[in-house]
Amino acid sequence: MSSAPRINLPRHAASYAAMYGLQKHVDAGQLPVQLHELVKMRASQINGCAFCIDMHAREAREHGESDRRLHLLSAWRESGVFDARECAALAWTEALTRLEQSQVPDAVYDEVRAQFSEAEIVELSMVIVTINGWNRLNVAFRTPPGRYTPA
Repeated sequence: MSSAPRINLPRHAASYAAMYGLQKHVDAGQLPVQLHELVKMRASQINGCAFCIDMHAREAREHGESDRRLHLLSAWRESGVFDARECAALAWTEALTRLEQSQVPDAVYDEVRAQFSEAEIVELSMVIVTINGWNRLNVAFRTPPGRYTPA
């Protein structure tokens, strides 16, 4: 399989602007940036998006996340380094990213509801929806890692 880039999404200004507008709205939320980055990293790991994994690892580190926690993210349940709120967010991330496997079980909703307000669950869900959208675009268009430059 070729890994050559297919389409440069930013060249398609209207579509890129719409997606980027959603991203800016999500970024302006009230949840901590570190939590956003953990969620983005986990969804990107599941979806195999090298571009997003690379970008969000860098952004997470810039916001104080440790290499140790980033290395343990794919095994977050067993790692013991994430608190209850982070674990609930990561479980929610996996459920929303893997809809075909789980259909978002009540137990996962109950876990996230115990840690987050309704408004925070909506924000968290929008973070997950947005990163899944970016993952799908970057995987489909084969956007290579390392090309991200902070705005």
